[in-house]
Amino acid sequence: MRQSLDSKLYTTTLIDALIDARAKYGDKEILEDQDRNPLTYTGLIRAAFVLGRKIANMTQKGERVAILLPSSMGVVVTFFGLHAHGRVPVMLNFTAGEANLKAAIKASGVKKILTAKRFVDQAALGDLVEALGTVAEIVWLDDVRKTIGLKDKLYGLAAGAAPKRFAVKTSPNDPGVILFTSGSFGSPKGVLLTQQNLVANARQVADHIALDPSWVLFNPLPTFHCFGLTAGAILPLLEGLKGFQYPSPLHAKQITDLLPQVKANLLFATDTFLNQYARVAEPDDFATIKFAVAGAERVRDETRALFESKFGGIELLEGYGATEAAPVVAVNKPGKNRPGTVGQILPGLDHRLEPVEGVDAGGRLFIKGPNVMAGYLTSGDPLKWEAIEDGWLDTGDIVDVDAEGFITIRGRAKRFAKIGGEMVSLTAVEGIAGAVWPDNRHAVVAIPDSRKGEKLVLITDREGAESSELSAWARENGAPELAVPKKIIKVAEILVLGTGKTDYVSLQKMVEDAK
Repeated sequence: MRQSLDSKLYTTTLIDALIDARAKYGDKEILEDQDRNPLTYTGLIRAAFVLGRKIANMTQKGERVAILLPSSMGVVVTFFGLHAHGRVPVMLNFTAGEANLKAAIKASGVKKILTAKRFVDQAALGDLVEALGTVAEIVWLDDVRKTIGLKDKLYGLAAGAAPKRFAVKTSPNDPGVILFTSGSFGSPKGVLLTQQNLVANARQVADHIALDPSWVLFNPLPTFHCFGLTAGAILPLLEGLKGFQYPSPLHAKQITDLLPQVKANLLFATDTFLNQYARVAEPDDFATIKFAVAGAERVRDETRALFESKFGGIELLEGYGATEAAPVVAVNKPGKNRPGTVGQILPGLDHRLEPVEGVDAGGRLFIKGPNVMAGYLTSGDPLKWEAIEDGWLDTGDIVDVDAEGFITIRGRAKRFAKIGGEMVSLTAVEGIAGAVWPDNRHAVVAIPDSRKGEKLVLITDREGAESSELSAWARENGAPELAVPKKIIKVAEILVLGTGKTDYVSLQKMVEDAK
């Protein structure tokens, strides 16, 4: 099934889309961060062209250049500066660790890493950056900016006045960014998204949810995460909203204090972070927020209850996506919000379900559309990628789709266990634990079992958690006894990735090592 979308909306390059947005919405303030020195469209375009030309002088057209920066005006300027001069940004996850980052650098063919001393010092990343300097050249943007002189400023003025004349010509089908999957369930993969993928996904979201150009969008998510890049940074720029970029989603109190100060109307985050914000916020902190959008992980009932009790009429909209889809696939919308689902699929996307053995309801979700990636980076040649067969992306997710098109995620295909011949969703088992102990966090993994094939292990931060409580809930609510973990491991804190997603790889290893 396909939702309609005007193809003219996304067949453009990123830099042209930015320039066209200025023409459509006027030269308004469009970008700000915690330094509180906002940029207009023209200020952003000038800064991007000036910085981009400096970087162009030390790189080749089409070269992949890594960015190691937090969410900020600086990362947005750098991203568009590379595009203005025909370079390809590679977004590095500075929380991924030295080994994963070196693998990412090798996989993407990166020779230079753009970063800033202020950020590295504040984030205590000196040792990591020094280690990365052994496999790629570190370019300090602080030093680059010091070399900007009168000629550069005059160039910026000219480029700001007629940017399409100065921009290096590229195609919408040319690379737009290289990102790496979160690694929640395995090793991170290099994903190549085209410029069209990124522009299309921003347009799809805007076509799905009515956005007011007078609004302020607050983005605390990192731009190495596709949700933070596309929805948090690119979307507001292309749709005329002012984007406020904040460097870390972990600063709950600072963020909730800032929301009313910057008159934020939209907030993008994950369930983990929204839960933290709701706990520390005063009711007035969310006074200007119209709705919050949660992605990357399931929204817990506890988080919804917190929002309802503290902030009243603010809708919490759950969405669903994948890095390979740039990333948004489906999302609920104001006035048509169905908790427990991830909303309806975006305009312009085809989708189909393929049956899964042992799963009665729903099937494995495949999607096809303008936001679906060019392909995965190949292991042998960093300049090549593996295209998707026939353009259909296997999301690896088992979903139900109801008569109105609302999608319910049943679990990852990898997140099903076969116990006594029956398929059991690990996500559903986590839901049982969440229903019994809603104020705690839980994760479920499966390990081999000689009698039943596999067995479930619950990892929880609930002190005193007992399997008997889960069994009692299952009996009362009609859940099968097979879905009740008999083994429970109590931890002080559930491990998460830098994106806020549960780190199932580390948890699986912890359980296996504890056997």
